[in-house]
Amino acid sequence: MAFCKVPSCGVLLLLFFIATCFLFQCFAAEVEANQTARLLVDASQGRPIPETLFGIFFEEINHAGAGGLWAELVSNRGFEAGGQNVPSNIDPWAIIGNDSSLIVSTDRSSCFERNKVALRMEVLCDSQGTNICPVGGVGVYNPGYWGMAIKQGKTYKVVFYIRSLGSVNISVSLTSSNGLQTLATSNIIASASDVSNWTRVETLLEAKETNPNARLQLTTSRKGSIWFDQVSAMPLDTYKGHGFRNDLFQMLADLKPRFVRFPGGCFVEGEWLRNAFRWKASVGPWENRPGHFGDVWIYWTDDGLGYFEFLQLAEDLGALPIWVFNNGISHTDEIDTSTVLPFVQEALDGIEFARGDPNSTWGSVRAAMGHPDPFDLRYVAVGNEDCGKKNYRGNYLKFYDAIKRAYPDIGIISNCDGSSSPLDHKADFYDFHIYTSANDLFSKTHKFDHTSRTGPKAFVSEYAVTGNDAGTGSLLAALAEGGFLIGLEKNSDVVAMASYAPLFVNANDRRWKPDAIVFNSAQVYGTPSYWVQQFFRESSGATLLNATLLTNSSSSLVASAISWEDSENAKSYLRIKVVNLGSSSVNLKVSVDGLGPNSIKLSGSTKTQLTSTNLKDENSFMEPNKVVPSLTLLETAAKDMDVVISPYSFTSYDLLRESVAMKMEGTDSFSRSSI
Repeated sequence: MAFCKVPSCGVLLLLFFIATCFLFQCFAAEVEANQTARLLVDASQGRPIPETLFGIFFEEINHAGAGGLWAELVSNRGFEAGGQNVPSNIDPWAIIGNDSSLIVSTDRSSCFERNKVALRMEVLCDSQGTNICPVGGVGVYNPGYWGMAIKQGKTYKVVFYIRSLGSVNISVSLTSSNGLQTLATSNIIASASDVSNWTRVETLLEAKETNPNARLQLTTSRKGSIWFDQVSAMPLDTYKGHGFRNDLFQMLADLKPRFVRFPGGCFVEGEWLRNAFRWKASVGPWENRPGHFGDVWIYWTDDGLGYFEFLQLAEDLGALPIWVFNNGISHTDEIDTSTVLPFVQEALDGIEFARGDPNSTWGSVRAAMGHPDPFDLRYVAVGNEDCGKKNYRGNYLKFYDAIKRAYPDIGIISNCDGSSSPLDHKADFYDFHIYTSANDLFSKTHKFDHTSRTGPKAFVSEYAVTGNDAGTGSLLAALAEGGFLIGLEKNSDVVAMASYAPLFVNANDRRWKPDAIVFNSAQVYGTPSYWVQQFFRESSGATLLNATLLTNSSSSLVASAISWEDSENAKSYLRIKVVNLGSSSVNLKVSVDGLGPNSIKLSGSTKTQLTSTNLKDENSFMEPNKVVPSLTLLETAAKDMDVVISPYSFTSYDLLRESVAMKMEGTDSFSRSSI
């Protein structure tokens, strides 16, 4: 007879422990998979959100302007990038031919006083005789900024200045990168008397084919000495003819920014003051602008995108300009407060350029550039990230007092952070910058909850997730930024403005990562951080509703509610935004008080969601729409509704509503919105 072996006590305990752990894990997983939350929204009253809350910050970094938004195709168009000592480097210009057929150098013979360097081309070959030029001639070419994107059917205006000791026959061509494919060409023929002095030449080239990596050529088969200067090639169809590349401009317009902060950033400061952006050198005819070497981001700009163009950009976008000017401080050297007054006067002159009467000294320069009416400049920032510098406070007060005397209505922004403790100097706004990890930025959702409600307001002019979490623009970074922006929106009584940084990057010269918009000469896409900003484009000027989030889980969920008006379609919406930075779905019960029983329409409401299969997913030229918002109809729209918030997602619900009267917080007045 067999005997059953009785398990020992140790084995029984082990089995019990394993079973208990298994049950606990199952229970924990069930709880994790069934997280719940409740959002209570009071739609009967609200607080107005500033009209200027969300905008954009444009810095000349990553070739954002030169080789980017500014549609000039020629790089180093004035041959000044190699410096004022000649002979000099003409990069990226290169020769067509060899030293038996031509010699190319630079000299200081230009007719432009601030741009004395010109290109001299000594052609040694000819169309006849013993030294015959090769087929197609000899000359120079410019590849632009990593290739010129030429499109079939489009017209390009080429302008250059020429001087010669004899008659000329110049071929102006757009070709493939190796010169073998001619996309468009024009011949310039002139007698010696016509070009004995510097002469402006303009020609239009209509492309017969498309090539995203083209170049501009100036060639000849006639012996002689020819000088070129200020060679420009621009597509005719820039936005409103104002010089902005259409596809990049549209990316900005789609954000509906309420302000444009410009032109930097570190670009304003310079590594040394001698290389800082100076607005007076960037206005007037483009041929007379000397350009400068931006020694922080290490590249030359012709400053075709200058102070005037930045003001025009803001106006074209329907946004307010925010001018950041140098206060006598760079990364390396500083002007002592006792000698800073010339810098103060330069700032005052810059304000007069923007706002002055067309008969004023600097207003007349603006008027001569085609804009007699003043620009709507209401805000200026005294420097960038200079608060810790030795002379900043002294310099700042000189600027503050002088500007307030001349323009008391202008809002002045200090570089010093006033979010945690009061400023020790006068200001209308203070600048706040933050670049950090995803978890840290998401935790900053409540950064301004306890900031003083009196005194200067915050301008969060630079924020982004950076480092490993961000890559070159990840979903993780975007979600954390979305949570941070919800916090800014909810604290918009003390946060007046906010903008992401950097805005643009040319993929061929990435000096910083991540960025909102990535482009090359022919393509463009938005990173997830760009798309998150679109969730907030209706927030400026909307009404913030009191929204209370109750959860049974961690703090990976944030939410807000606003009321906004679609003025184009005469419709009114209640928008609920929710960011879930957790790994589990959340069953969210939304309850909206203060509305009538049928105030939410059964049709016309939508759900927009930004998510992906992996937190580190990014967009690219190959997959530009890998991480973009998806829009669907919300058939269950109601003032009380149950929704499921996906893990790692940003979700927005736009509830179309009937006419409703709303009491504004802190007032006795009511606002009525109607469909």
